[in-house]
Amino acid sequence: MLYAEPRHLSPLLKRATTVHAARGEGVYIIDHDGRRYLDFTSGIGVTSTGHCHPKVVGAIRRQAGTLIHGQYTTVLHPRLEELASRLTRVLPGQIDSLFYVSAGTEAVEASVRLARNATGKSNLIVFHGGFHGRTTASLSMTTSKTGYGDGLQPLMAGVFVAPFPYAYRYGWDEDSAVDFCLKELDFLLATQTAPNETAAMVVEPVLGEGGFVPAPDRFLQGLRDRCDRYGILLIIDEVQTGFGRTGSFWGHDRSGVTPDVVITAKGLASGMPLAAMAANRKLMGKGWPGSQGGTYGGNAVACAAALATLDVIKEERLVENAAAVGERLVEQLLDVARRYEVIGDVRGRGLMIGTEFTRADGTPDGDTATEVRHQCERRGLLLLPCGAFGQVVRWLPPLIVSEAQVKEAVEIFDEALAEATG
Repeated sequence: MLYAEPRHLSPLLKRATTVHAARGEGVYIIDHDGRRYLDFTSGIGVTSTGHCHPKVVGAIRRQAGTLIHGQYTTVLHPRLEELASRLTRVLPGQIDSLFYVSAGTEAVEASVRLARNATGKSNLIVFHGGFHGRTTASLSMTTSKTGYGDGLQPLMAGVFVAPFPYAYRYGWDEDSAVDFCLKELDFLLATQTAPNETAAMVVEPVLGEGGFVPAPDRFLQGLRDRCDRYGILLIIDEVQTGFGRTGSFWGHDRSGVTPDVVITAKGLASGMPLAAMAANRKLMGKGWPGSQGGTYGGNAVACAAALATLDVIKEERLVENAAAVGERLVEQLLDVARRYEVIGDVRGRGLMIGTEFTRADGTPDGDTATEVRHQCERRGLLLLPCGAFGQVVRWLPPLIVSEAQVKEAVEIFDEALAEATG
């Protein structure tokens, strides 16, 4: 069955695939003709427990039958505190206070406002390749590609960009990249935004839209050290990396670093719109009166879905599954990469893996990456691009994915590569 392009949706909404989804089931998207696609996009990392997990669906149905929306600056509902209590058990350090919103970009903006309120300082440091959202403040902090902010300049002032240790792009080993980036960060603090004017550093533990590049542990430790030294807040944007995606509950866990503020969204509620900004109660209390609010934040149905998501992650050991199956995915992709020179790098953590396509002269090859994704779609595998030139194919399956499903996906990828490069 053929479906025409929607006539009444904005023509600016571009899609990575041509699939019209009729329903979802676990790791699969099923179209109107009943064709099943391995969904290694997860709605950009949102459907962490898979499509329509029975426990999540059941929680949504029960909550929708009692209270759909209780606006949280007007009335309270039980799921608000229940979820907050559960989240404080998995949040790092002494973080014990949450502000709920509907999307990651809102949570990022809330963190900026809190940092400026709490420190009395105005400036922010972000890192090259970061993606933090599409609304004005978060877009001002986004440097993964120019297209997101085209036509909107000038954006919010007070944002300074430091280099991120993207070792493959620099052509260096990891230690050299980290040394360079920390040295340049110190230079930035000496020449562009003094520590006494810098409220926060905001960083993704794995660059998302910027190319699925993990931040080395020593780099995050270097940020924490400088933040402690200068009285700067460290905000870690876990929108795409949180909730088990990287094979640990939070993407920054393995570094041993404790952030001052954590931002979470995407996999938090298995597809329902929910995000949060979290800090310790003392820090949160330094925000100014009236600085937090919103109509849909902490929606009762979304909170119920998040509680069920936490249950499923624990009961089905999905963090452990992400680590184990992700390791097998990397092994198989490395085997494929050895046979195709166009794949220059395979990297990532857990079930957040990027394969970077590079031409013989070392320049990014977005064209081949795009053709390979299209060939994968024709064979029943959905993948997304990222990177400044669309040169990275990202592997982002639901955390429930099995080794057998990963093996099938990599075999399709191998066939697609042969077709695209043959």
